[in-house]
Amino acid sequence: MILKVIVVDDEPLAINVIKNYILRVTELQLEGTFSNAMDASSYLRDNQVDIMFLDINMPFLDGLEFLSTLHQKPFVIITTAHQEHALKSFELEAIDYLVKPIPLPRFLKSVDRVLGLKQGVQRNSNTSAAEKPSIFVKVDKKKLQKIFIDEIMVVESLKDYIRIITPTGKYIIHKTLSSFTDELPSDKFLRIHRSYTIAVDKVNVVEGNSVEIGGIRYTIGRSYLNDAKSRILNTSNE
Repeated sequence: MILKVIVVDDEPLAINVIKNYILRVTELQLEGTFSNAMDASSYLRDNQVDIMFLDINMPFLDGLEFLSTLHQKPFVIITTAHQEHALKSFELEAIDYLVKPIPLPRFLKSVDRVLGLKQGVQRNSNTSAAEKPSIFVKVDKKKLQKIFIDEIMVVESLKDYIRIITPTGKYIIHKTLSSFTDELPSDKFLRIHRSYTIAVDKVNVVEGNSVEIGGIRYTIGRSYLNDAKSRILNTSNE
């Protein structure tokens, strides 16, 4: 497994340290280095990477502000000389937090964590029919909740948060509806409104510009109406 990597840091010395560490790991392939978040953002719009080593204190746009703008994030490892931003980093879904000067063993431990997560994603994508695909979502600052994909009925937008509705519970997490919808299987889930993504196979009733799931009516947005009805009705006839 080869993971594509970029480094975003305004200190040339810090970039060189991480660059030299990357060259020691056969599973890592350095794709580029950037001295500011603006250049990194432009690169990520057109290129897919697996890991981003990201400094916090940078000109124009600091690392945490940059991280908060990303809807589809690679695995992000924060690299900084300051310890006080760790909590905020993890709230923004950073995988790890490395404090400079970064020792090689600590760097390797962080990379091993990403490799383990990446292998887990691949195992889930190749899972047999007997194994139910699932995800873990952060429902508070410390708790990770396991949710089975095929139990998700509706995902509702709450501005910067979403509510995931299943037959057994409702879970509120800090994520946008767009980014979470992108993580779901596109053949099973459908955006029907700026506020709703639904599981197509959970629709019980289609009436006018609304669907019913679990006894609750959800409005289909005008711009989504034709595509939503076509997808839902075609799925029911398969």
